Amino acid sequence: MNNVLKERIGFTLQLLHFWLLLGIYLAALLGNGLISTAVACDHRLHTPMYFFLLNLALLDLGCISTTLPKAMANALWDTRAISYAGCVAQVFFLLFLLSAETFLLTIMSYDRYVAICKPLHYGTLMNSRACATMAAAAWGTGVLYSLMHTANTFSIPLCQGNAVDQFFCEVAQVLKLSCSESDYLSEAGIIDFSLSLIFGCFVFIVVSYVQIFRAVLRMPSEQGRHKAFSTCLPHMSVVSLFVSTLMFPPSISSPFLDLVVSFPYTVVPPAVNPLIYSMRNQELKGALRKIFQHALFHHQKDVHHVLRTTENLGKA
Repeated sequence: MNNVLKERIGFTLQLLHFWLLLGIYLAALLGNGLISTAVACDHRLHTPMYFFLLNLALLDLGCISTTLPKAMANALWDTRAISYAGCVAQVFFLLFLLSAETFLLTIMSYDRYVAICKPLHYGTLMNSRACATMAAAAWGTGVLYSLMHTANTFSIPLCQGNAVDQFFCEVAQVLKLSCSESDYLSEAGIIDFSLSLIFGCFVFIVVSYVQIFRAVLRMPSEQGRHKAFSTCLPHMSVVSLFVSTLMFPPSISSPFLDLVVSFPYTVVPPAVNPLIYSMRNQELKGALRKIFQHALFHHQKDVHHVLRTTENLGKA
């Protein structure tokens, strides 16, 4: 009887785990999908700030889609199995997307700096060609970094089995399976370089916002100051969330701490970023409202057409 009760409790927790991950995933898909659609379809949002926001939404979609679908399947089938090729792919795409997002957030801070501190030169410095080049540089640098990091990680011989104590394949977890400490230390050097790179981007963002705050405080109009702060606040919130979840070092001894540290930076930013950007952004809200109204209008039109067709068939 106790065994049956334990099995039922375990199955219930398994389903709750699955539905929790599914809810988070659908929320992230909906939020980032709506932002991408709004920016792509509304010509009023074809500006550098929203162009970079579109790229951020695409990176968030890729990031959460790299980890959660496999985690949901494992939760549903009560397994932790993943193929070697699947593990390599997860590590590559996660490193690529997270590093590209780091560079993109840095570029977005530069965009806000130019818009507020050098408004007369904004059209020249942030023209469509410059924006496309910077976005391509963020994506391309992410690919190169991820290739280097992934190749170095999986070139290390693994002698400690093939079980990863995590809901996805992560570099720190793969390193636990290495044959010797020297192999781990060689990869640890790249991890230190990664943290230094993140810190450098963070310093650039902080310096940019120090200049922005100085420029805003010198504005004579209170309305102008409020507008400037309102355009910067979402980006500042997203950067704070992203950096705070990345700066915690992975634990090598505690699987629970690994889960606590890795879950936020892989799941929370993609799910929360759309809410942050749409909460006080009237232009984005207006674009989303137009999309819903357009979809509702066509739905009502299709229903009316079906009713008229049915009525004509009935008369015939």
